[in-house]
Amino acid sequence: MSDNTKLKERGDNVFIGTYARYPAAMVQGTGCRLTDADGKDYLDFLSGIAVCALGHSHPDVRDAICSQAGQLVHVSNLYYTKPQIELAELITTNSFGDKIFLCNSGAEANEAAIKLARIQSDEGRYKIISLAGSFHGRTLATVAATGQPKFHQGFEPLPEGFLHAPFGDLAALEQLVDKETCAILCEPLQGEGGVRPLTKEYLQGIRALCDKHGLLLIFDEIQTGMGRTGTLFAYEQLGIVPDIITMAKALGNGLPIGGMMTTDEIASSFVPGTHASTFGGNPVACAAAVTTVNIMLADGFLAGVQEKGLYFKAEIQKLVERFPALLTSVRGMGLIVGGVLTEKGVTLGGEIVTKMFERGFLMNFAGNSVLRFVPPLIVTKSEIDEIIAALAEVLADY
Repeated sequence: MSDNTKLKERGDNVFIGTYARYPAAMVQGTGCRLTDADGKDYLDFLSGIAVCALGHSHPDVRDAICSQAGQLVHVSNLYYTKPQIELAELITTNSFGDKIFLCNSGAEANEAAIKLARIQSDEGRYKIISLAGSFHGRTLATVAATGQPKFHQGFEPLPEGFLHAPFGDLAALEQLVDKETCAILCEPLQGEGGVRPLTKEYLQGIRALCDKHGLLLIFDEIQTGMGRTGTLFAYEQLGIVPDIITMAKALGNGLPIGGMMTTDEIASSFVPGTHASTFGGNPVACAAAVTTVNIMLADGFLAGVQEKGLYFKAEIQKLVERFPALLTSVRGMGLIVGGVLTEKGVTLGGEIVTKMFERGFLMNFAGNSVLRFVPPLIVTKSEIDEIIAALAEVLADY
């Protein structure tokens, strides 16, 4: 019996079955490569679902973690810590924000944003409108905000006050606004919804709608933030500024950390007792995040993400032209890239991903519509060529 099989059996005996896992136990990673318990290597174009933006076991992040762990691992948020302050200064200095709340995940960041939007708004205004196809987390409130009914099933009744507007329809969105609405929540690009970018014009229309009706605009940049689209945050490319922004995933390059950021005026609605997190802003996670963000902000890094993203999309487009029965187009921003599948391709999406896994390439099937690629931002063009060649061979089999 292989080591992978042994570990799979042990895990299946003790884990609640919330994941459909592939039959591999990963034991080591370096850069864009992973190795499983049987010694098989994989080229990782999933990066922990857009988390390990600097790749696996980045030496600078590793050193920051080890150094901080030798000094202070945890202390209550009743006290200040240096890594927490450094991270907050770094993020706010390089964005529109003035104040940040640190937590442990994207769902927690969105929960904080939802609470802040409600408490900051006038009495009686509590409804939040999000978009069909959106994904905002797995807690009850963030599930309610998620615009995909499959995530709601079995958990009703969901918290009230969440409405979902049709994707891309500004008029329909405005029709949902009433005197009880306090905010609009959206992703600049829907990652889990199928790598669907919202157009600049549409997002600018949402910003104008918020201004017209006195609503807060919340950007969920959990997947698009932290350099994924070629700027630190995607909003920088869209000609608008949100009122509240959430982040997580790549912030700590693998350590659990998230954040919710806003302006001084809006932040003032949160006072001691209104919100908190025991582990939020953990010193070790913050030390990792400070190093991660500093690397991303170094000269040329984000420009390189944009350049490699354009190269990757061009290579996927070649596959679109070569396999029109399976692929219709390519979309994305920076290094979140989706190969859009045809009706026939959609029926094969999961199978294609499995065949790529068997060949040693990690990616996934998102939104029941696209082959999604979110490689580490340090990926090279030669590594992009590797996965393109493998994908071409798999598609050719069909």
